[in-house]
Amino acid sequence: MTARKIDFSLLTQAGYPIQEFDVGDVVFSDGDGGDYMFLVRSGAIDIMRNGAIVETVGPGGIFGEMALIDGSPRSATAKVAEACELIGIPEKGFLFMVHETPYFALDVMRTLSERLRVMNRLV
Repeated sequence: MTARKIDFSLLTQAGYPIQEFDVGDVVFSDGDGGDYMFLVRSGAIDIMRNGAIVETVGPGGIFGEMALIDGSPRSATAKVAEACELIGIPEKGFLFMVHETPYFALDVMRTLSERLRVMNRLV
């Protein structure tokens, strides 16, 4: 699941720095507050629920968007599977991306839809 129209330089120019994480680092845990969503510039993140990997997000992918959008606590844990570079985006940055990159919001909706379909198949 990839947000295909993301211009990482647009985000870094807007003041959202690239953050580096090592294998095994936990970006956030189930139940944490969710003030940021993340874009993967390089590497891979395992999204885990109840200790099981439900998705691996690679370069160009997004994660953490649900908590940012609805203000609820995190519903999964995000753990670094492969050393990575991430850009954390707060709500203000999310709105900036929607405005500056019109297909960004559509890509986020597609990602949410695909994740919901996968979960529905598992239930």
